Amino acid sequence: MIRAVSSRVMKLEKGKRACLLALALGVMGASHVTAQDARSLTSDMVGQWELSTAGRDKTCVVTLKNESSSQGLKLELEKGCGDALPFAKAITAWSVKGLDIVRLQDAKGESVIDFTEVEAGIFEGRREGEGIYLLQNLAAARALSKSTDQLIGDWAMMRESGKSICGLTLTNTETTADNFAVYLKPRCDPLVAAFAPTMWRLERGELLLQSARGDIWRFEADDNAQWRRVPDSADPLILMRQ
Repeated sequence: MIRAVSSRVMKLEKGKRACLLALALGVMGASHVTAQDARSLTSDMVGQWELSTAGRDKTCVVTLKNESSSQGLKLELEKGCGDALPFAKAITAWSVKGLDIVRLQDAKGESVIDFTEVEAGIFEGRREGEGIYLLQNLAAARALSKSTDQLIGDWAMMRESGKSICGLTLTNTETTADNFAVYLKPRCDPLVAAFAPTMWRLERGELLLQSARGDIWRFEADDNAQWRRVPDSADPLILMRQ
């Protein structure tokens, strides 16, 4: 009987050791994956990025480097960043925190602003009392700016049935930074006439029409190379080039 009890005790001890070993290996594995993910994001972030307000009316170029500094990794801000975005004057380094946070930090290692990815190549961060800021791949941001030129001209706003309800002209006449004048043609549907857009812009791949009151209609490109108002509805509005 003593031998049986001793055998059971030994089996329990072996079971405990096996569980502890599995737990330790699991923790080590998770830590290894976390470290890999952080290294991967760090590698992906090295290069030139555009730091901007949400509307891209104020921008500056940030070059993220894979070189260590006293409080993180080195970076360079283009001349004038501090004038365009005053908080940028405090940024001296960058780092990756956790799995997905890109941190721009000060000389003490404290966060100036943290970014998380919201779309491929586009990161979003918030500063209390100031609002949303974007960090996006510089080449992609500049390509988006160039695509604005491709939208200049006459457009028709219509229902999905194909019935035109308004004509409008998107111009390259700048009203404010990154916003351009739009003009409605005569005899527009009351819905559009009441909205009365005065400016337009591209923002994160969407075409935005904005009224003098600040109201905004958003349009996304659909599979038919048209722009459909979002959120979608049973009888959506569609923009089609004339």
